[in-house]
Amino acid sequence: MSSPNPYGPAISLELAKKAAAPALAEALKHNLSIVVAVVDTSGNLVYYEKMDDAFLGSAKVAIAKARSSAAFKRPTKAFEDLLATGGTGLRVLCLPGALPLEGGIPLLLDGKIVGAIGVSGATSAQDAQCAKAGADALE
Repeated sequence: MSSPNPYGPAISLELAKKAAAPALAEALKHNLSIVVAVVDTSGNLVYYEKMDDAFLGSAKVAIAKARSSAAFKRPTKAFEDLLATGGTGLRVLCLPGALPLEGGIPLLLDGKIVGAIGVSGATSAQDAQCAKAGADALE
């Protein structure tokens, strides 16, 4: 397994908005109501947007997905996949801050993690699709 990307400088508000916009556009394209959260490398919230009619519970979930992805330098799908294996994969439930729900993705700039984006409000796969659109905007 390759080593995760190193951390870089914390994401700016301008870049956080640049990542959030395509995630929101992807949701609109598929008639989804989502919440988007962008955090810096320390997990501090930099940008947040909740679409009208998004689930109220998705507000905290989007932030948690972004924080989990930033803290562990990987998409939250990695934890979801590990949990699905059962057995020793259940250990993920004991990792503080590791959220096993797809939809959190690290944000890379020049090969370094500058933060993470978290999306919640649709299915996990749809959340990830929107988050990927945001993450791809910075690469």
